[in-house]
Amino acid sequence: MTTMMNQHQQPKKAVGKAEEEVVEPTPEVSKKDADPLDEFQAQAEMAYTAYLEAQRKVATAYKERERQEERTYKEIEQQANSACEAAIEHALRVREKAEQEAEQAYKKASEKAMGVYQESVRQALRVCRETIEQAWKASRETSEQIWKIFQGDKAREKGTG
Repeated sequence: MTTMMNQHQQPKKAVGKAEEEVVEPTPEVSKKDADPLDEFQAQAEMAYTAYLEAQRKVATAYKERERQEERTYKEIEQQANSACEAAIEHALRVREKAEQEAEQAYKKASEKAMGVYQESVRQALRVCRETIEQAWKASRETSEQIWKIFQGDKAREKGTG
C-alpha cells in the first residue's frame, strides 16, 4: 500500500481506531484552505501505520506464545524425565528387595535341607551301627553255638571212645 494517493483515486474510508485519530489541521490553516485529499491521505497514513503496528504486535504475540509453548514443553519434558527416573529407581529398589528376599529364602531352605541331610545321615549311621551290632551279635551267637556243637561232639567222642 502506498502512502501517497493519486488525486484521481477515491479515498477509502478508514475504519476503527484510525478514524478516531483524525488529525485536526493546525489553526494557521483554515478548514476552507485544507485540502480534503490531504486529510484523507493523512488518515490513510495513520491507518497504515496502525496496521503495521498491529501486525508487529501480532508477530510479537505469536513469538511470545511460541516461547511459552517451548517453556511448557520443557517443563513437561522435565517432569516426564523425573517421573521416569523415579519409576526406574523404584523398580531397582523392588528388584533389590526381591533378590534379598530370595537370597534369605534360599539360605533358609539350604539350612533346612542341611538339617534334613544331617538327620538322615544320623539315622543311616544309627541303622548301620545297629545292623552291624545285630550282625555281630548274631555272628557271636552262631559262633558260640558252633563252638558248643563242636565241643559237644568232642565230649561225645570222648565218652564213646
